[in-house]
Amino acid sequence: MNKTRCLWPAENDPLMLSYHDREWGVPTHDDKKIFEFLVLESAQAGLSWRTILYKRENYRKAFAHFDVKRVAHFTSRDVARLLKDEGIVRNRLKIEAAINNAKKFLEVQKEFGTFAKYSWKFVSNKPISHNIKSLKDYPVTIPEAELLAKDLKRRGFKFLGPKIVYAHMQATGMVNDHMGMCFRRRKGA
Repeated sequence: MNKTRCLWPAENDPLMLSYHDREWGVPTHDDKKIFEFLVLESAQAGLSWRTILYKRENYRKAFAHFDVKRVAHFTSRDVARLLKDEGIVRNRLKIEAAINNAKKFLEVQKEFGTFAKYSWKFVSNKPISHNIKSLKDYPVTIPEAELLAKDLKRRGFKFLGPKIVYAHMQATGMVNDHMGMCFRRRKGA
């Protein structure tokens, strides 16, 4: 069956198609999945999502299957190990940010019960739905992402500015940015 999709995933890229069809824009309140996307999105800064998506399995192995408690306890020895890992983006600041963000993530969980409860309040616990008809209709960021990014920064998170946070909100379904003709849009992502 030929599906009508958003225009951004290339038809000849099975991994991007699978990501679009099964994950992107699907609302999640699973803290492990949310942490995974925070790590991946922060690694993406300045790079394409495709680059990170193709390194995702390597990230999963390198970052303890996105076990936030384990990552929060990574040491300088882990940083050195990760800097040698050719399967991930070997950027010291991004690696250290992921470890820092794990610690901050745990603080948010302690304060709110779950990270999802904290983050979803920025969209009033309901996905924002945009009317996307063409690629130029995609915003770079939205006010809710700017507010969340500002609050994350205040809490000590790193590499999570408004554009990255907006991409994170799209990935975790806090925003439904599937185009109007996309089969995922009709399914409610």
